[in-house]
Amino acid sequence: MLSDNKTQHIGVVGAGVIGICCALNLQRAGFKVTLYDENGLAQGCSKGNAGHFATEQVFPLAHPALLKKLPAMLFNPLGPLRIDWRYIIKALPWFWHFGKNMQSKIYKANTSALKALNQEALSAYENLLNEFNLGHLLTKKGSLLTFETTPLTQINSLYNSFKEQGVAVELLNSEQLRILEPNLTTAISYALLFKDVAHSVDPHLFCLNLAEQFSALGGQFCQQKITSIVQTDKDFTLASKTHNFTADKVVIAAGAWSKSLLTPLGYKIPLDTERGYHCMVTSNYGLSRPVASAERSFIMTPMSQGLRIAGTVEFAGLERKMNAKRALALLPNAKAMLNDTTVDLKPNSVWMGCRPSLPDSLPVIGEAPSHSNLFLAFGHQHLGLTQGAITAELITSLCLKQPTKIDLTPYCISRFSTQAACSSHIPLAQ
Repeated sequence: MLSDNKTQHIGVVGAGVIGICCALNLQRAGFKVTLYDENGLAQGCSKGNAGHFATEQVFPLAHPALLKKLPAMLFNPLGPLRIDWRYIIKALPWFWHFGKNMQSKIYKANTSALKALNQEALSAYENLLNEFNLGHLLTKKGSLLTFETTPLTQINSLYNSFKEQGVAVELLNSEQLRILEPNLTTAISYALLFKDVAHSVDPHLFCLNLAEQFSALGGQFCQQKITSIVQTDKDFTLASKTHNFTADKVVIAAGAWSKSLLTPLGYKIPLDTERGYHCMVTSNYGLSRPVASAERSFIMTPMSQGLRIAGTVEFAGLERKMNAKRALALLPNAKAMLNDTTVDLKPNSVWMGCRPSLPDSLPVIGEAPSHSNLFLAFGHQHLGLTQGAITAELITSLCLKQPTKIDLTPYCISRFSTQAACSSHIPLAQ
């Protein structure tokens, strides 16, 4: 709790899962918090994600092995990766940085940084949810990564890689798999079962439940688009088209839109969006946990409204309309994964969202080097839902001027610029 006489006001820009978690954690720490978002609560990727708390995903995407797969991906118009030809020039700087992160030393460092966040992710959620009697929002049945044609030698290599990183994983053969998920196709030969993984049966409702607790503690939500942030001698001015707001501290958690707020402040970051898609079908088809396919590059998650079939990466910017074919292309892959070949997967909805992605697969978490009391929490890529609560814990520690649970140096925005590095953060004693 705050010890000074005046309660400090914090403005949190962005009401996705990262912003909501930060706002709730800051409000419960004693700050007076206002959450800003033009579209309402959890209306972007926090609403349409795969619902997978993917703590097993400790490996960055920038790996040299990806280079061999890129031509096949790019020449398949409905494959797992698409770059809109009209966006190629704008995307080039991101891919240049992406390539640099394939260097062995950098890749290992990024893996360690991802692991540091993910190994704290579920416990952070459990601490937050249990305080408000919301522990039931986490369904803890693990998740599966399945293989149909991948040679066992490659699967064993991947299995050992996860084990070396301390990920709780078990290698299953086809018989063991069907004990867990009898409705999966017999064409699946092996699977990795990730044990310390959870999922949400309704990611949007998950966020709304947290937002309700924020409101119950006195937090305020303001449906406004913040277009600029200006630091004065005493505080910050947050401007929208119609109003100016003030705050003692500011947290930028605006996802893929964070770049537009930071560029005028002098921060250059290679932030882009990996547009992701999903289809919803009305039945879960007997699945009880998230099931991903290594060869088909998609994931199916059982939810309260049915089965969410999600995946794909599309580089086309923030403004271009959804390409519904990208979502519908997921359906044949899902059908092939189920043991009932006669099933007719008819979508009752399709969706597209803009993942905020940085080329090293790490988010930006920390205090802005050149602006005291400006805190950054964005760029979580495919792991926004996973890392929401731990990000909130770290941002709250910074706002309280307390030591952080983990060293934040790898997540500092200064890794992309020549500005002074973020102040060092000493981890708490274990």
